[in-house]
Amino acid sequence: MPNQFFTASLHYIADQAYFFKSFFRNIFKKGFEWEELFRQCYLIGYKSIGIITLTGFILGIVLTLQSQPTLKQFGAESFIPGMVCVSIIREIGPVIIALICAGKVASGIGAELSSMNVTEQIDAMEVSGANPVQFLVVTRILACTVMIPLLTIFADAMALLGGFTASALGEGITVKLYFTKALTLLDYSDVLPAVFKTILFGFAIGFVGCFKGFTSNNGTASVGLAANSAVVTASVWIILIDAVVVQVTNSLLYA
Repeated sequence: MPNQFFTASLHYIADQAYFFKSFFRNIFKKGFEWEELFRQCYLIGYKSIGIITLTGFILGIVLTLQSQPTLKQFGAESFIPGMVCVSIIREIGPVIIALICAGKVASGIGAELSSMNVTEQIDAMEVSGANPVQFLVVTRILACTVMIPLLTIFADAMALLGGFTASALGEGITVKLYFTKALTLLDYSDVLPAVFKTILFGFAIGFVGCFKGFTSNNGTASVGLAANSAVVTASVWIILIDAVVVQVTNSLLYA
């Protein structure tokens, strides 16, 4: 049993490595599907704005309301805008939005490609001379890599707006004073690692969704399994990438 598990794990890693190689090999081939890339950017980005806006806004409100009682005990309520800004942009925003996108985007890609695999549409593309990896996989992974960081930036802005709303209703702070205090504590060392993380998150979400859908087994049951597995695997990868990036960033900045 342990040997079978080890062998299956090696096969799984090898399949992902081959899929990873196929992705990069097809990026630079002629006939790149720009129209499909823009369509995927629209589906992944624009179609997710609603839930991203709501999540970011509520996240800013909740974080502000949760922080106010504790900081008031120490007379440090003036630091609430800066604390919310740094917390959202540096860590909470990228991870929460990536997990939301893993549930929405990765599952959608996995289910879509798996259903195409079940109905033999991918085989039909290969027979007709089309390149299914370039058309289906490359465009979706690149769209995720581009749009997830943009969605995160938008969600961060909504979170700051939510934080201002909570502070204005509770403390009567002005817009100018709130955002001045919020952005004063923000540094490039907070923004750049966060942006880099979101790029990796986007790539992981697109790659996992495409891999699970493209390599799913035949049968209608595989569609649901591919969608569910894509969400779980992408979420795990997001947590692992975040832990690694935080450790590397702290080593480089505070060594």
